[in-house]
Amino acid sequence: MNAAQHTLQKPRKLGLAICCFFSALALLSTSAHADKFTVGVVPQYSSSVIQDTWQPILEEIEARTGHHFDLVLEPDITQFEVAFERGDYDFAYMNPWHAVIAYEKQKYMPILKDNAKTLKGILTVRSDSPIKDVKELDGAEIAFPSPNALSASLLMRTELATLHGLDIKPVYVRTHPSVYLNVALGASVAGGGVLRTLRAQPQELQDQLRILYETREVAPHPIVMHPRVANSIGEQVAEALLDIGSDDKGKSLLSGIPIEEIGEATIDDYLPLEEWRLREFYVSN
Repeated sequence: MNAAQHTLQKPRKLGLAICCFFSALALLSTSAHADKFTVGVVPQYSSSVIQDTWQPILEEIEARTGHHFDLVLEPDITQFEVAFERGDYDFAYMNPWHAVIAYEKQKYMPILKDNAKTLKGILTVRSDSPIKDVKELDGAEIAFPSPNALSASLLMRTELATLHGLDIKPVYVRTHPSVYLNVALGASVAGGGVLRTLRAQPQELQDQLRILYETREVAPHPIVMHPRVANSIGEQVAEALLDIGSDDKGKSLLSGIPIEEIGEATIDDYLPLEEWRLREFYVSN
């Protein structure tokens, strides 16, 4: 090899080394990006409560899987619905009817749910109300937290109309506590809620209310996964959560969601809701 050839080969080797360096950097960047996943949570509670509940759980999942999970907080249920219908979240915790819509719009798949309980809505009236039968509420003004709150509103309104033939006047007061206060104060003749939130009210308020009616039971809120997430990642997340739920410390963390006994879920747990005519009463965005 003459001097000229040797001189030409140095830049070629240097160029190759630079290309390899940036290729490796790009791969590392892609890998790091792939390890980050977004998690949406239906805003049933304030952002601070959701943060305090979910962040320790996500940190436990990160410790077990090596992946990073960013909690995404929405200001209200409407914004949450808009986000999952766009496919914004890699994983999300949502109500059962949301799971049906999310599957329809983006093919989100349920992977986990609470196996210890089912959900049902309750209709409360004042404890001294003369109303004894739900059919007496035809034409009445009834309070609900929001149009698409599943058990407390969507399922309740659907059943009152389709199973009992009632024509009611819904009033949306944003939260479950507001529903119970409206009923107790006589602002609304009845109000939709769920047993868990009723029991969370001060005893003085609970004593002023009576449960008039309960809806059919449905499978509880699932954790769902977007199809862009690899199945292997979904399996790691599911295994991590099942592991977390296997001891007292982990069960305490999950109880804040609330999940009492975490187990597997499939879309077949939720598709039967299609037959209950909820779509007619769902307020789409």
